[in-house]
Amino acid sequence: MTVIEVTGLRKSYGGKPVVDDVSFTVEEGEIFGILGPNGAGKTTTVECVEGLRVPDAGRVRVTGLDPIADHEAVSRVLGAQLQESELQAKLTVREALELYADFYPSPADWRPLAERLGLEGKLGTRFGKLSGGQKQRLSIALALIGDPKVVVLDELTTGLDPRARRDTWELIEDIRANGVTVLLVTHFMEEAQRLCDRIAVIDKGRVAALDTPAGLIRRSTGATVISFTPSAPLEDRDLNALPALASVEHRDGRVTLSGTDETVNAVVTLLARCHITAHQLRVTDATLDDAFLDLTKEKAA
Repeated sequence: MTVIEVTGLRKSYGGKPVVDDVSFTVEEGEIFGILGPNGAGKTTTVECVEGLRVPDAGRVRVTGLDPIADHEAVSRVLGAQLQESELQAKLTVREALELYADFYPSPADWRPLAERLGLEGKLGTRFGKLSGGQKQRLSIALALIGDPKVVVLDELTTGLDPRARRDTWELIEDIRANGVTVLLVTHFMEEAQRLCDRIAVIDKGRVAALDTPAGLIRRSTGATVISFTPSAPLEDRDLNALPALASVEHRDGRVTLSGTDETVNAVVTLLARCHITAHQLRVTDATLDDAFLDLTKEKAA
């Protein structure tokens, strides 16, 4: 079942296109990611999905509803955590949860929601006294308090330390496990690679690619890198004869090769044939970072 449908979306500011013919669908139960450089049009796209901005052209539907014409109905099925949002500093966590629950005719019970998000010990704490990670957890709770079918999370982990970021990733996975479809806007490649089922890469207001994380990585020209310190010298002619080899580097007794999986297998065979041990062997595959740079480098140049 398609939960979000975006077709031919266009939005300009001052005559300058910010979103230019963007199309994608999000299926029920997915974590769908939107990646892109700063200013690529990611936030404008999701704000059109949320009904916060009126598109200049194109079609947007959330569970079959128009976010503008059916805004009230959409607000009952879609929860949103905005890229930038603040609450009144003296408002306590409990007061915020109770206030937002009053906005909906059939809200989720905020008490187990607060417990699930690790906020039960902070109910009496004022918003201004919360840490960055606690504010993010509260923003998730407020996005979920209407018991939505889909939730939009925009740059959710920006500014969080590595531990808080990973804890938040686990929360997102838990949200999906409880039947909520997630539209995730991020510029963290590791975050997208771990969480997303599919990703739309948006650059200069257009969809540069749409695929699974693995599919995007397969498109990358990024090489597999093999590095090791051999127990005895290797002949350059043997290294240069390796299949799919892109480059060879010698530095401080360490050999670094760029190639493919075929190169890795051939190196292992070569080392065994020459009875050479590879100390501190490291093999690094292409990543989503490599794919992202490949997809956006021409337009960024």
